[in-house]
Amino acid sequence: MNKKELLEGPILSSLLKLAVPIMIANLLQAAYQLVDAFWVGRLGGDAVAAVSVSTPVIFLTIALGTGLAIAGSILIAQYFGAGQQEMVNHVAAQTLLMVITVSVVLSIIGYWLSPYFLQVLNVTPQVYSDALGFMRVAFIGLVFSFSFMIFQSVMRGVGRVTLPVYIVLGTVILNFALDPLFIFGWNFIPAMGVKGAALATLSTQSLAIVIGFFILFRGKHGIHLQLKDFKPDYKHIKKAFKIGFPSSIEQSMRAIGMMAITFLIVHFGTTTVASYGAGSNLIQLILIPALGLSMAIATLVGQNIGAGNIARAAQIGKLGGYLGFGLLSGLGIIAYIFAPYLIAFFVPNDQAVIEGGTQLLRITCLSWGFLGLQLCLTGVFRAVGNTTLPMILTLVSQWVIQFPLAYILSHNTSLGKIGIWWAFPISSVLTGLITLIIYAKGDWKKERLTGKTNKLIDKVEKEIVKEGFESVK
Repeated sequence: MNKKELLEGPILSSLLKLAVPIMIANLLQAAYQLVDAFWVGRLGGDAVAAVSVSTPVIFLTIALGTGLAIAGSILIAQYFGAGQQEMVNHVAAQTLLMVITVSVVLSIIGYWLSPYFLQVLNVTPQVYSDALGFMRVAFIGLVFSFSFMIFQSVMRGVGRVTLPVYIVLGTVILNFALDPLFIFGWNFIPAMGVKGAALATLSTQSLAIVIGFFILFRGKHGIHLQLKDFKPDYKHIKKAFKIGFPSSIEQSMRAIGMMAITFLIVHFGTTTVASYGAGSNLIQLILIPALGLSMAIATLVGQNIGAGNIARAAQIGKLGGYLGFGLLSGLGIIAYIFAPYLIAFFVPNDQAVIEGGTQLLRITCLSWGFLGLQLCLTGVFRAVGNTTLPMILTLVSQWVIQFPLAYILSHNTSLGKIGIWWAFPISSVLTGLITLIIYAKGDWKKERLTGKTNKLIDKVEKEIVKEGFESVK
């Protein structure tokens, strides 16, 4: 899309042109997890539980790098729009260098600490071995998943939103073929069970980033990296940390919240853990359209705030909020009707897990619209440079509302595990309403001109431009 469309074109079509490719790419990326869940489900409830208890820990490590990716993508998009190609290349290379370094460190620490994570989660002996194998292979693959995440951010920043779709589509198809080979074995390939699912994903993601690096170094798609761009620019890295740190905290708190909920769930047995795993797979899936819409909203609002089109930015936020609420509410109604069949897709041979997952889904799905509303409106806040407010909203949702409520309802009432399920919709509705009130108050409209957070970011960005050109020279 060209800049004129973003600033003057019809809002709905502009949102959809940006959001749809992002949604498709994110859906395909999530398909790695869904494909693994499909094949692992054929191994039974214990295998599903092994993946379920591992996922929050892996998600936590990935979340730590997400803020850095956000900081890089913001700067890349800004410099690309300003026609500063040398800085686009410089920032992209430095962001890759930074995130790869972080991923290697996290990979080593995570691999070593995996047994301790599972002990803290109080994993049952039947699940422990499979969970450990899955977790350790996943940690080895962090460098590939981190790198491809940055590749996608870079491509979005330079307007090539469809290119990652083709790469992910090919690797998901390959992953679907490799999963049964590595899980169940074939000919000279040994059966590796749950660990095989993680190994299949690692193999395909490594192929994806090789293709990604080839594209970045070839220079035919709006960006051209060279080895000199990877010379460490410590001042840029330090300042990018300042921009991305609140988002890292936000994503990390989401992951730690998932771990805390898992800690509560394991006390109710393997069947409950497996039910949560099957249900949460679907919940993560329905969030993807809202996340894609949130990214598109952030792009449109950011462009228009920068151009001084405050009224248009407000219209984008309002329309985006309606779309997010309506889209996820519709998906929630569909999920309520077809819940048993959706859960059975992942765990076809375990009736107890199907019943438990159906119960979880039906308790939570009718509140999904409020999740969509929150995600879309926080996209507006990020667009004006306020990454602190989404962080605070996440902390309130996870640690002030959801976890305390889940603990109280499951331990101090007759609800038991059902109390944990009810904590999800209650926290979603309350956080969505709080976000709506903050948005409607309208203070975000002033932040680009007078907000302290944005003044700091503007100052940092100007220093990065100056230092970046000096380093390039």
